Amino acid sequence: MGIFSILGDALFGKKPDIFDEQGRVLHKHPKKKWDAWQNKFKTDAGYNWRNHTGTLAGRSNRNEKK
Repeated sequence: MGIFSILGDALFGKKPDIFDEQGRVLHKHPKKKWDAWQNKFKTDAGYNWRNHTGTLAGRSNRNEKK
């Protein structure tokens, strides 16, 4: 089976290893990396999407100085 699987992978490509049983994308990172990613959004205001200017509709520097 070993030689046939290598030959099959060479001819038809390997099956992707990023999907779970339901067909959803599953990234296999360690828990420490996922926790660091989640904490980045909680602790650093630069990564918080709510702080971006697109969500502050109608506000500008001129309006805040008045």
